[in-house]
Amino acid sequence: MSNPISNLRKFVSPEIIFGVGARRTVGNFARNFGAQRVLIVSDPGVVAAGWVADVEASLAEMEIDYRVFTQVSPNPRAEEVMAGAQLYIQEGCNVIVAVGGGSPMDCAKGIGIVSANRQHILMFEGVDRIHAPIPPLIFIPTTAGTSADVSQFAIISDTDTMMKVSIISKAVVPDVSLIDPETTVTMDPFLTACTGIDAMVHAIEAFVSTASGPLTDMYALEAIRLVADNLPQLILEPGNLQLREHLMLASLKAGLAFSNAILGAVHAMSHSLGGYLDLPHGLCNAILVERVIDYNFHSAEDRFRVVAETLGVDTRGMIAKDVRKALINRVRLLKEAVGLTQSLASTGVSRADIPVLSGKALTDPCILTNPRKSCKRDVEVVYEEAL
Repeated sequence: MSNPISNLRKFVSPEIIFGVGARRTVGNFARNFGAQRVLIVSDPGVVAAGWVADVEASLAEMEIDYRVFTQVSPNPRAEEVMAGAQLYIQEGCNVIVAVGGGSPMDCAKGIGIVSANRQHILMFEGVDRIHAPIPPLIFIPTTAGTSADVSQFAIISDTDTMMKVSIISKAVVPDVSLIDPETTVTMDPFLTACTGIDAMVHAIEAFVSTASGPLTDMYALEAIRLVADNLPQLILEPGNLQLREHLMLASLKAGLAFSNAILGAVHAMSHSLGGYLDLPHGLCNAILVERVIDYNFHSAEDRFRVVAETLGVDTRGMIAKDVRKALINRVRLLKEAVGLTQSLASTGVSRADIPVLSGKALTDPCILTNPRKSCKRDVEVVYEEAL
């Protein structure tokens, strides 16, 4: 008889408001948290798109004072987090609102951590290292893929070591996520493709993770289906708000899945790549995903068969090696349909970089829930195949 304790699973999630116009409710939620002065964390591109102005208007309507911090890079850096935390403390803020993609949201999480715990952000690398409660977080995602608005992950770049640091704690799960599909209409096709594939990889890795369970499986599979059914058409019809809504829903469901089931080797290797060469995270995932599926397949054959079926592959009568081949081909075709056919070499990675990248990937917490245990040479081979 199995030990029932081994089947225990926890599931964390923010309060979620989903739908067009959700961003305009931010003032109400800030008031509910007793906001006296809000720090809005964003980036110049999101400001230029007009989404920060909507947040400012909502806060002003509720007569809530605010400050704006936009010094955020595409891969948020530790020094940016520290600068934002200094502003938060100096200005006497007591609520944080993040508007943007994964970078502003991760930076906002870091600002919350530092402002409450008064230590350098890099001190919190790892799992459950945050002790003092952080300020209320209200997040408004403007991309459909990173899922930082619902996850217990914060990914921060350490420019000294050229590594991405993973901070995993339920303390950084936002209090409220205002998910408004309209905010994604300003994404260009490349960003739409990268974030869409990122959502799919989140879902696949969550489903085959050693920490998966029934609470996460249902979200993971639905996210995979939503991406496969809608992303290629969205690239052709970027103004189609219904397709945008489907992708935003995929991002949400993938985020709920991976936040609770954690991830795997694709993300461990992507974090290493992104930290070392400052590459777009979604692109790194896209380049690596089918190589990691190939590597992991025989450690989770039954689960990968379900992934293949969810992607539309008819696996009836197929033996395992045929399922593996069909799944990898289906993923490649989906990537081609959205214009992501790059190799690692095309992004500037050389064979000489691979030992360093592999060593760093093995220290990433995401590798711990990968279905197949890995040594450095295993990871090196996957990187080499992706060149």
